[in-house]
Amino acid sequence: MIPKNTICLWYDGTALEAATFYAKTFPDSKVGAIMRAPGDYPDGKQGDILTVEFTVAGIPCMGLNGGPLFKHSEAFSFVIATEDQAETDRLWNAVVGNGGQESECGWCKDRWGLSWQITPRVLLETVSGPDRAAAKRAFDAMMTMKKIDVAKIEAARRG
Repeated sequence: MIPKNTICLWYDGTALEAATFYAKTFPDSKVGAIMRAPGDYPDGKQGDILTVEFTVAGIPCMGLNGGPLFKHSEAFSFVIATEDQAETDRLWNAVVGNGGQESECGWCKDRWGLSWQITPRVLLETVSGPDRAAAKRAFDAMMTMKKIDVAKIEAARRG
C-alpha cells in the first residue's frame, strides 16, 4: 500500500546506495520497491533506477535519482532520538565514518549531503521540560558540542 505522505529525497544516481546504508544503520528501516525508468529522462536512460522506496526509522521515504541539479541542505534533517551514549556514538560514527561530516549541536551530514540530528532523549526531554534553569544549562552545554555527550548533558541538567 502506498502511504498517503512520503518524503521524497533527491539523489544524483545514488538513491539505492543511500537507502541501503540507511536500512543497515537505523533501526526500523528497510529498502522497499525499486522502480526503473520506463523511458529515457534528462539524467538517465530507460532501465536505470529512477526511484527507491525505503523507510528510515519508521518514516516512509522515496529516493529519486533526479540528477545533479538539486542538493540536500540543512533546511531538512532527520532527528533521530537515541536512548544512550552507545546508540548516539554508533549512529554518529556510522554517518560521519561513511564519508559524512560533523557539524554542531548533534548535527552531522551523510556522504550524500543529507543532514541528521543524532539527539539523545535526555537532551530533548531536558530542554523541553518544566525546569527552565536545567533546560538552559543543558542547552548551553549542547552549544559547545559536535556529537552530544550524554554525561555532560546529564551533569548540566543536575546543575
